Amino acid sequence: MTTSEDQLALQFVAVHQNDPLAAPLIEELALEYATRYGRTPGEQYSELRSYPAEEFAPPGGSLVVAISGGQPVAGGAFRQYDATTAELKRIWTASTHRKRGLGKLVVAELERIATQRGYSRIYLTTGWRQPEAVALYLSAGYTPLYDRSIPAEDVGPHPFEKLLVCEGVA
Repeated sequence: MTTSEDQLALQFVAVHQNDPLAAPLIEELALEYATRYGRTPGEQYSELRSYPAEEFAPPGGSLVVAISGGQPVAGGAFRQYDATTAELKRIWTASTHRKRGLGKLVVAELERIATQRGYSRIYLTTGWRQPEAVALYLSAGYTPLYDRSIPAEDVGPHPFEKLLVCEGVA
């Protein structure tokens, strides 16, 4: 399937953290983080599940899963950071569907929902051992809030922000 075919067949579904469609997102993120940061998948899974599910539910948050061919292939979430800022969390693409632009589509969908909910800014952090995520956020127009000339491990978590363009009310 080409990138354009993937994108045409993609459907976003808003789900609760405990929805079975969200399970692959959380499970694969736990495994991914464990391999990159030296913790067990169980520890990472527990940490991911430690956030109250309500934080990723309307009206302040959202958790979306991208479905293709009936299977979850990507997803992500945001929660309220402050009155005007949403914080992106759990941006994920299934390992078998990477390098197709799905992460960028997930981020765009979350930005769209955040804008509808009245947020004017997105904030996020990503890990120092996730250069693919850094590249994603830079390509999606996010501004790094750290000195990019400093080695990644010296920076620690990499913060980013993006101001959202709110559409005028007609």
